Amino acid sequence: MQIIPAIDIIGGKCVRLTKGDYSKEVVYYEQPVDAAKAFEDAGFERLHIVDLDGAKSRTIQNLQVLQAVASHTRLIIDFGGGVTSIEDVSNVLNAGASIVTLGSIVVQHPGIVEEWFMEFGVEKFLMGADVLDRKIKISGWTQDGGMNILEFMGKILALGATRVFCTDISKDGMLKGPAFDLYKEIMAEFPAIGLIASGGVQDVADVIELKKIGCKGVIIGKAIYEGKISLSQLSKLNSDN
Repeated sequence: MQIIPAIDIIGGKCVRLTKGDYSKEVVYYEQPVDAAKAFEDAGFERLHIVDLDGAKSRTIQNLQVLQAVASHTRLIIDFGGGVTSIEDVSNVLNAGASIVTLGSIVVQHPGIVEEWFMEFGVEKFLMGADVLDRKIKISGWTQDGGMNILEFMGKILALGATRVFCTDISKDGMLKGPAFDLYKEIMAEFPAIGLIASGGVQDVADVIELKKIGCKGVIIGKAIYEGKISLSQLSKLNSDN
């Protein structure tokens, strides 16, 4: 299982929200590249970047952050938030991301996503499922996606995608543990899916439990920034996987 540090961006800064509430923004780094360098120095190879401004506005807003991180580190970056066109996909890849994260557009325009898979290759994409009370949320968690999580999983598998990260919004930023039951249900229904857990991780025990469930990865943000888990602890877990 791969441990993936996260950088969420608002106004060019590294922030974290609580339960997706934009009014509960806490800034951790004025320059996100400083956080990225710390992750790289600790031995991590992957990084998850979310353009929260872009996710909310449906237009990429913080491409310059991706460019800065990609030019100053060797991290394998997935980037998402506001990707709505084939030009956006090209811009994100050209800016230095290895993987483009897709969420809202998968729900609203699956046919377009299928075209992108054929153009760039499905391996260039990571699907994102943001969930509240088992229902998919879109547009920066502000709108109802009109389907439940299992319907979404079935949709992305039908498109040919197998890698997806799932965030339980009720757990995000709370530091009270991930949505273990939700992930167990997803893995039981779709055992072939490459599931990455996201949201709520508070300690090393959570990471170990997610691995036991069968998750292929875990995205961790606030627990790192709040000092609940040290980078050295996570780096050791990563090397043991």
